[in-house]
Amino acid sequence: MTALLDTHLLLWAAGLPDRLPLEVRELLADPATEPAYSAASLWEVAIKSGLGRTDFSVDPRLLRRGLLENGYTELPVTGTHAVAVDLLPEIHKDPFDRILIAQAQVEGITLWTMDEVVGRYPGPIRVAKQ
Repeated sequence: MTALLDTHLLLWAAGLPDRLPLEVRELLADPATEPAYSAASLWEVAIKSGLGRTDFSVDPRLLRRGLLENGYTELPVTGTHAVAVDLLPEIHKDPFDRILIAQAQVEGITLWTMDEVVGRYPGPIRVAKQ
């Protein structure tokens, strides 16, 4: 199963794995899991880090390199993903979360998040509990 991690889970997996919910740690330890991240998450980190957000204080280049070295697959943002955003109900306003949701729906892969609002979208989304 391909597991697409949202940006917060991705940051924790890369730098603070003890903060990950147990079910996500178990998921990532399972050899049947293919961990993935979206290029949109790197974009989000670059923007929010540049704005001084302390919860995003990581070099996106180092993050990308570390993810690739640890077996994560990079999911590019395609035009198909971008136009699928307009089909999403207006449940969540964050554009980064919305593109991740669209990517999961279009690709038929599971998006893992801790955001209950994201979890209200239809499709392959799992809300991990802390």
